[in-house]
Amino acid sequence: MLLLPSATPPSLPAAAADHQLVLPMATASSLFSACTLGRAMPSPKAVKGSIDSMCSYPNLFSIQSSLKSISLSADITLPRGLSNDEEIRKFSRRERIQCGALDVETMPSFLKGNKFQFDDVIEAQQFDRDTLSAIFEVAREMEKIEKKSPSSQILKGYLMATLFYEPSTRTRLSFESAMKRLGGEVLTTENAREFSSAAKGETLEDTIRTVEGYSDIIVMRHFESGAARRAAVTASIPVINAGDGPGQHPTQALLDVYTIEREIGKLDGIKVGLVGDLANGRTVRSLAYLLSKYQNVKLYFVSPEVVKMKDDIKDYLTSKGVEWEESADLMEVASKCDVVYQTRIQKERFGGKTELYEEARGKYIVDHDVLGAMQKHAVIMHPLPRLDEITVDVDADPRAAYFRQAKNGLYIRMAVLKLLLVGLTAAM
Repeated sequence: MLLLPSATPPSLPAAAADHQLVLPMATASSLFSACTLGRAMPSPKAVKGSIDSMCSYPNLFSIQSSLKSISLSADITLPRGLSNDEEIRKFSRRERIQCGALDVETMPSFLKGNKFQFDDVIEAQQFDRDTLSAIFEVAREMEKIEKKSPSSQILKGYLMATLFYEPSTRTRLSFESAMKRLGGEVLTTENAREFSSAAKGETLEDTIRTVEGYSDIIVMRHFESGAARRAAVTASIPVINAGDGPGQHPTQALLDVYTIEREIGKLDGIKVGLVGDLANGRTVRSLAYLLSKYQNVKLYFVSPEVVKMKDDIKDYLTSKGVEWEESADLMEVASKCDVVYQTRIQKERFGGKTELYEEARGKYIVDHDVLGAMQKHAVIMHPLPRLDEITVDVDADPRAAYFRQAKNGLYIRMAVLKLLLVGLTAAM
């Protein structure tokens, strides 16, 4: 049996005057299935304790309850054989399940006046439209803070560790700037693949367990797809994926969508051309996931044959009813799109296959001819760094939005750090 000290929904049996709700395990199990559970417990075999979770509202709405708040506390024993990380990541280190307000008409999936819905930021699929809108609203507040200087003290006393196994300039510095502008402090390591204990053979899990003892939040870039998820499973503090190999780069996708909204003025009904290395580009993969949240969006994929968009993204878009089209004609696509999102061909993802890299490089270049084909309101975006895929003479055109895009990364990362560490209600 489970005891729920909370307001009692009318459809469920009430307990005594203390308003505790006693549920049979079958009923409690249905509530568990409606929630997206948090971190892994340290022991995979038998865990005596309690679970913490933030609810997945779209699923939770199906309960059809007027209940405003549920709090579950119970002793949980994991089934035998539950040993791998993906199976046990649903179990949390903390003490309770908190399921926020269930009023479908008034409460979005982002928790109003409480805390961020997520313990970690690992992949773009985590976000729905309500959450994105809430993050963007906080980012607009962060713009005001950044312009005021000196820094805010919202995150005073918090320490962020940036753990980068791959080179980075913009992402690492924007996270560090974001933390400092909010009054926090930074521990940083660059090129951890060569200059940390990883070079000695230390596992990622051991590194994370060590680093979390020194900090309040970890921002990690790694060369392996899925590494960020492994880190989040291991850590008891928030983990932000700053890029995991050819996997995802969720905060880049957030700042990209934020930039599109600011530049174009809308997100529904837009056409976006994704150009360049679509097979290995974690930025375009994450962006495709986020754009699928909006209505009447069409995506065009323009890339050399060797780096075409992978089927998992195409299948996902199709399953969400998002229209997409592959094209070999950049000029034609540019004439139709609101956004031309250019990416570099990533030499580091080709291994020793230099002939394939040379075959792909330079095939699609944004230059003055492409600008001439574009609509007047359209913009060019790029996650940077660029090589020769956008000519430098394009920079002077007001439709070249990529440096404004990079600046927006500061505001988005300030917003994400604030939301993960102190929630929505902390004073600006």
